[in-house]
Amino acid sequence: MKEKRLRQFALLALLCCGMLHCSAQKQWTLEDCIHYALENNIKIKKSSLQKLSAQEDMWQSKAALLPSLNFNTSHNIAYRPWPESGHSTIANGSSVDKVYYNGSYNVNANWTVWNGNRNKNTIKANQLAVQQAALDSATTANTIQEQIAQLYVQILYSAEAINVNRQSLETSKLNEDRGQSMFRVGKMSKADVAQLTAQRAQDEYNIVAAESNLRNYKRQLKQLLQITSDEPFEVAIPTTTDEMALQEIPSLNDVYTKALELRPEIKSAQLAIESSNVNIKIAKGQQLPTIGLAAGFVTNTTSINSKSWGTQLKTNFDASAGVTVSVPIFDNRAAKTAINKARLSYQTSLLDLKDKETTLYATIENYWLEAVNNQNKLKAAMVSVAGQTESYELLSEQFRLGLKNIVELMTGKTHLLTAQQNELQSKYLAILNINLLKFYQSGILKN
Repeated sequence: MKEKRLRQFALLALLCCGMLHCSAQKQWTLEDCIHYALENNIKIKKSSLQKLSAQEDMWQSKAALLPSLNFNTSHNIAYRPWPESGHSTIANGSSVDKVYYNGSYNVNANWTVWNGNRNKNTIKANQLAVQQAALDSATTANTIQEQIAQLYVQILYSAEAINVNRQSLETSKLNEDRGQSMFRVGKMSKADVAQLTAQRAQDEYNIVAAESNLRNYKRQLKQLLQITSDEPFEVAIPTTTDEMALQEIPSLNDVYTKALELRPEIKSAQLAIESSNVNIKIAKGQQLPTIGLAAGFVTNTTSINSKSWGTQLKTNFDASAGVTVSVPIFDNRAAKTAINKARLSYQTSLLDLKDKETTLYATIENYWLEAVNNQNKLKAAMVSVAGQTESYELLSEQFRLGLKNIVELMTGKTHLLTAQQNELQSKYLAILNINLLKFYQSGILKN
């Protein structure tokens, strides 16, 4: 009996542990989302592969500085149906071979000593391409982080908006119950009760709509994180205060100055200018001579020779070495065209840098203006919420005493709900834009 009870207790304990495990679902913080995206987002992975591809080009250009070495051999069987006496080997001293074998062996080495520094400049250009690929990957990562932050804040806002709507629903239910009580004693018309019921139903609709928005934002965040599991996706709700939204906003010029130093898209544009200069040098190198060294040896064998295979390899062995010089005289304007196009690419790179600097300033300015505007909206909304709360409490009491009608009560409640939603929206938008400004200023995104 005792053993049976122990087994039952153990089974109960296991069930409780399972329930606790199920209830303790992972809650994603902003840092969790960013870390996971940096490791799993497909766009970031593609950017990393582009960097590896650029590295392969760099290694190949470095290898071009070394000599090339090639071994070639050919073997064939020939048929001579009508040989003349003395031109072929006499087999066994009696007949002439009609089918015979030829083989050749050669090793060649070539080394480009100088080609107008095109090889060295190509290495430099490819090194810059590797750095640009890394910066492009960092730019993609920054874009993903911004998108995550925006969705994360939308989730936080939607979650709190649901709570506000639920509080509004509870108030509507109380008003509806009060109205029904007043209707039963003849102090309220059936039409007025119907309006209170409609208000309660509208609040229920608002909750459903807010919950739908929350699910949609979570879906977008999961997609950004490349999560395809159907497991519940819960976001950790950090503590947010009005002080966080009302903190000092970084200076616009300070953020822009720091961003010019830190942002990878700016560094990439600067490297593009440097790369264009290198490409001009490569193009100019086409107008200069090319000097190379060549060396090799060759030997051959044949079955129509009476000497042994090893003897033939030795006696037919030839070695050679020499210098090659190639001077361009007329190339159908190829070099000049390449130089002109490289110079045009340089001018384009200068414009691209200017464009990215302008875009960067506009982005930062937009975040700064949004931060300032939403701080001001929050301050006004806080006063409005306080006033609308007091007003609605007075209206509710006056309605109970019969001093206010149903329209005035519902209008007051609508104004209060609008003020609360405005406060929430301004609060979270202020926090979001301030954090984005700090991200552009420091390169680190925090809650």
